[in-house]
Amino acid sequence: MKKTTLLALALPALIAFLAWNPFFTKKARFHSEAELAYFRSNTALHGNPVGQLPIDSNILFPTAKTCGGCHGHDPNGFAMVTTSGVDVNIYDAWRSTMMANSARDPFWRAKVTHEILVNPEHSLELQDKCTSCHAPAGHYQAKLKAHEEYYTLYDMYNDTLGLDGVTCQACHAQSDFQIGLNHSGQLNFDTNYIRVAYGPYEFIFAPPMHEFVGITPQFGWHTADGGLCAGCHTLITNTVDLNGQFTGNTFVEQATYHEWLNSRYDKEHDNISCQKCHVPNINDEIIISANYQFLTPKFPYALHEMAGANVTMLKLMKNNIGLLDIPATATQYDSTIAATLRMLQEKTLDLSLTPVQLQGDTMKFDLRLGNKAGHKFPSGYPSRRAWVELELLDANGNSLFHSGAMNADYTLANENAGLEPHYNVISSEDQVQIYELVPGDVNGNFTNVLERGHIALKDNRLAPQGFSSTDPVYDTTTIVGAALQDPDFNRMPNGTEGSGADILHFHVPNTGYEGEISVSVKVWYQSLPPKWMDPMFAYSSPEIDSFKQMYQAADRSPTLVATASLEHLPVSTVGTQTPASAKVEVFPTLSTDGRVWVTTMPGDQLVRVRVWSSSGVLLLEQQDGTLQLPNTNGVYLVDVQTRKGKKTVRVVRGGR
Repeated sequence: MKKTTLLALALPALIAFLAWNPFFTKKARFHSEAELAYFRSNTALHGNPVGQLPIDSNILFPTAKTCGGCHGHDPNGFAMVTTSGVDVNIYDAWRSTMMANSARDPFWRAKVTHEILVNPEHSLELQDKCTSCHAPAGHYQAKLKAHEEYYTLYDMYNDTLGLDGVTCQACHAQSDFQIGLNHSGQLNFDTNYIRVAYGPYEFIFAPPMHEFVGITPQFGWHTADGGLCAGCHTLITNTVDLNGQFTGNTFVEQATYHEWLNSRYDKEHDNISCQKCHVPNINDEIIISANYQFLTPKFPYALHEMAGANVTMLKLMKNNIGLLDIPATATQYDSTIAATLRMLQEKTLDLSLTPVQLQGDTMKFDLRLGNKAGHKFPSGYPSRRAWVELELLDANGNSLFHSGAMNADYTLANENAGLEPHYNVISSEDQVQIYELVPGDVNGNFTNVLERGHIALKDNRLAPQGFSSTDPVYDTTTIVGAALQDPDFNRMPNGTEGSGADILHFHVPNTGYEGEISVSVKVWYQSLPPKWMDPMFAYSSPEIDSFKQMYQAADRSPTLVATASLEHLPVSTVGTQTPASAKVEVFPTLSTDGRVWVTTMPGDQLVRVRVWSSSGVLLLEQQDGTLQLPNTNGVYLVDVQTRKGKKTVRVVRGGR
């Protein structure tokens, strides 16, 4: 008898046997009856009514605390720990983030009521739009299950799901339908199969999650796709005039996702998604659920740090945990603040400060700011801005020039009351380079009322690398103002776009000082500038009044992003074009082996030769003219002092 015939005869009998045999038909259980009884009696601890296991089928989104039962801290130290024993559990990492507390964010609550007070006839629509991203689980539960037309702040205040902010399922239950095409709070959840948790792993042990919380884990390729973030991180608002009447125009309030599309990091180029920075992977093998020691470890594992840039708000919320009823500890906030500082100070900006001219009536310096982020910097809500502070000190520590100084009330000392323009050259202390988006109303005046946003008066935020004005999404990511005519803004040396940098030129008048100077540059980030807060504080609501008290008591100091400095630079009022008798020759200016010679003109004599790195570090000082540059290729500054004058020459060491 053929094997295929034998198999055909045996297969029905095998199926019948398996169906009849109790051993094979018995439902698999993964906990003892005692454990099940404990879970049933304590499910309220996980955000569900006592005795409901799994969660009520009418609830589309469980609270994060439900997920924390397995994906939180494992008291046995077995799950959610690295190979070196560091606890990296998802729930604790998430709950002190801005995402977790988006519905409790006191500035957001105050700002929503500010918009309502300005345009009260739009109250319901405003609240419904704002809660779609800041309270998505509550918002979409109300829409998809209760079929409510609006979901308001006051609905949210009495809704556990709403107060859960951007909770686990707000991301993990999104479908891949139209991924990357959504905006302004449009999130796609498959209402026929919403009780699913999409994740990055293809082989999943699903029964426990399905049994205990009624949700089925599945592989979802899109959870690692930047398009998952598009629905909330692109916001286009409808414009109203000063009387609250819609004009028919729209305003791009923020377009972080589109900025990423218009960069080298998008899927068509480097394919570095939002998640790769904000939910970074580690390669440790991690058991991703407590109570199941037989589970296969998973890697890579995504740390749910969700670090952004808003250190000021994180500190404010940490200091008001009780008042805001935040389910996180001060220690957890410290961890999130540390991760946010790392993001700002290590992964955001490169600075390079180069002296160009140190003699004559003007001292010149070039500052290059290179954006390392995958979107504009700053990005997101338009109150956020960064500015450059440059100060020159004489040999005794006295200030010779100071641009970008800050007042005691955290305003900028010389900022224009209306609009501070973009600069290519700064030559006066009353000029300060501020990288920002400035919204304007229908009359072309600055506004902090989002509904009144009609045009961008200025957008010189640092573009990401690869950014282009010919990109299909440029209409939502435009550069506005003087930066458009700046030949150094997002331009390569050959003039093409995409550098992701700006070169800012400082031309500092020298009013007679001779000697050494020190130059320091600091780039500051400010998320809640007084210019944005004060117009809102002119109104009163419980949310505005409460936030005002928190704000005034908070540490409102801006966050230092990056620094650069030059030390012991010799300056002189003697011009670079010195008389013939004072000239020196430095050769070669391009050295392949690091050897350089300095010679003087007849009748003159060398006094001292100094060599600095391009960052201002003194590397060499000697009295003869035979120099050996360091082994590192790069730009060096050779400063020559003779009896009749000084001269500084740039020398490049480069290999063949």
